[in-house]
Amino acid sequence: MKTLADLRAIKEKAKQELASREQTAKYRLVVAMGTCGIAAGARTVMTAIIDEISKRGITDTIVTQTGCLGYCDQEPLVQVIQPDKSVITYGKITPELARRIVAEHIGKGNVISEQVFMQS
Repeated sequence: MKTLADLRAIKEKAKQELASREQTAKYRLVVAMGTCGIAAGARTVMTAIIDEISKRGITDTIVTQTGCLGYCDQEPLVQVIQPDKSVITYGKITPELARRIVAEHIGKGNVISEQVFMQS
């Protein structure tokens, strides 16, 4: 059985590992997981992203979630924060498109222009 001190040590180690990965990540994928996104299928989109990253052995990308981005008609939304900190927001993403984002955008650096909802 773990003690409270053991659990705190595990938590601190995990926080340090996450901070280290965030500093070295080339890309950051953010899935909008507000209620509108979840209702539109964001959970399956996030699962597909994580699965595809794992299958491809991609280690320079982190996946996180956020709440509603305010564009409910475009859900599920996925943002790709690029190495130069610019943001590509993809709209109406299916699990299949999520896998394509990982393969094309993350894997090869090619933006999938026909799915881009917003760019900044």
